[in-house]
Amino acid sequence: MEILIKASQFILSLSLLIVLHELGHFIPAKLFKTKVEKFYLFFDYKFSLFKKKIGETVYGIGWIPLGGYVKISGMIDESMDTEQMKQPAQPWEFRSKPAWQRLIIMLGGVFVNFVLGILIYICLMWAYGEKFLPNENVADGVWVQDSLAMDLGVETGDKILTIDGEKIKKFSELTLGFVNGNNFQIERNGEVIDKEIPENFISKLVDRGKDAGAVLLPRYPFAIAGISEGSPNQNADLKKKDIVTAINGNPIKYFDQAQTELNKFKNQDITVTVKRGSETKEVSVKVTKDGKLGVSLGQLSFKDMEKLGYYQLSEIEYSFAEAIPAGWNKSWKTLTDYVKQLKKIFNPSTGAYKGLGGFKAIMDIFPTTWSWQTFWNITAFLSIMLGFMNLLPIPALDGGHVVFTLWEMITGKKPGDKFLEYAQVTGFILLIALLLFANGNDVYRWIKGL
Repeated sequence: MEILIKASQFILSLSLLIVLHELGHFIPAKLFKTKVEKFYLFFDYKFSLFKKKIGETVYGIGWIPLGGYVKISGMIDESMDTEQMKQPAQPWEFRSKPAWQRLIIMLGGVFVNFVLGILIYICLMWAYGEKFLPNENVADGVWVQDSLAMDLGVETGDKILTIDGEKIKKFSELTLGFVNGNNFQIERNGEVIDKEIPENFISKLVDRGKDAGAVLLPRYPFAIAGISEGSPNQNADLKKKDIVTAINGNPIKYFDQAQTELNKFKNQDITVTVKRGSETKEVSVKVTKDGKLGVSLGQLSFKDMEKLGYYQLSEIEYSFAEAIPAGWNKSWKTLTDYVKQLKKIFNPSTGAYKGLGGFKAIMDIFPTTWSWQTFWNITAFLSIMLGFMNLLPIPALDGGHVVFTLWEMITGKKPGDKFLEYAQVTGFILLIALLLFANGNDVYRWIKGL
């Protein structure tokens, strides 16, 4: 059932983005009286799952879910209909239209992707607002238990001040900040320290797997989730959701402080102070030879920790007018973060290319439970990503066509049909190679995880 929910969200999001992107080409083509022969969701090599001709256009759904297309008459595109290009140009064909009209037609899909992403973020800000843990509210610093965080040179209790000179607003943005950044600044015991982010940070982040969790965590209280099997404290008066606040009279606030205290009392009978609801209790316990109590740690939500007074969350509600700049800012940050990640991917020494994923990686972004808020957040991100990718100056992508059209507008010389055919084939080969590499990464990670 979980895989069905993920797959359903993925297919719905992908279909929506493809149809609207192609509609961005279709509408200006029709406005400029250009014949559109096909409008397809997915590719229809050899046969279609569905097709129906309305007017001069065949609308359909293909069986290969790798994208979609509109076949515009008189245009060298993924259909590679070279026979049509051998015939004399007709007034209704793409190649007969002025360069400025062809430019608008080619930019239409990208325009729709960017506008869609911005509109979705605006509506999300308006409907849900924002609720997050401000980084500045992590007053006692972070909890370091991951080797990758240690590689960064961060210690428990450090406060992350800036990444590449910019203050981090949300604690949840730290990992992405380290992915995109080059250096950061911490505060340790009142001293400000500058540190470099290792060049292989992304490579190690990918190698640890997607289920490894965040690199840095806020410091958590010692909340008990239960008594472990074989624990010497199975008959002790410890309850689920108890918060340990002192060990043998020594106060502790966070779980990471507990081990230091427990190590002082190995193989001894001691008392721990626990907070249980509104009351405080002293409980007699036995410390093992390893300095443990034999209990499992409870994972509290930020909301629970806010109630306990550990952290103060920020909650922002937006009117529709306020949501417009907030949604725009979110869109811009999404785009700039994505561009930074692409730069890292094209630098082999970072190892970021190992994190490049195909359709499975995209599907895995979606949660196993249906959430419209999450669905629209991911769809907005994918829309902006799709818009930027299509702008890349690669033949076979919209950006490649745009470059050739701009060249024509600047120089007055139109590239020849044969040149455009060869460029289209070259671009198509590049895209297929990228597709195989990205999905090959998915397969490799899947095999590695078995």
